[in-house]
Amino acid sequence: MFTASAQLNVTLICGPTDMRKAIDGLCNIVAYDLEKEPCSDHIFVFCGRARDKVKILQWASNGFWLHYKRLEKGHFQWPGIDDEQLSIQISPRQLNWLLDGLALNLQEAHPHLTYRYHDD
Repeated sequence: MFTASAQLNVTLICGPTDMRKAIDGLCNIVAYDLEKEPCSDHIFVFCGRARDKVKILQWASNGFWLHYKRLEKGHFQWPGIDDEQLSIQISPRQLNWLLDGLALNLQEAHPHLTYRYHDD
């Protein structure tokens, strides 16, 4: 299972991507369309036209990881399918929301809580 740590930089590719593309094809989108470095600390997230498949391209010091998820029912709440933007930056938490089937336009899933047992 893919989990996004809080330190990851997440770039979400807006609009549909051909899910037949493998690592080299996705790297070309990142390098030439987005003009970003695929071998960086960013992860790049792609979604298919039907919004039932997601691929995540991630560089790991000496090679690429290609994470893939296909939904058997339903679709991802993918932003930007009809937008002009090529990509947007999202937080790792928002990526987890998307992968869990939630929309990005939520303010928060649960409010952040700072709890203390004792007042000092």
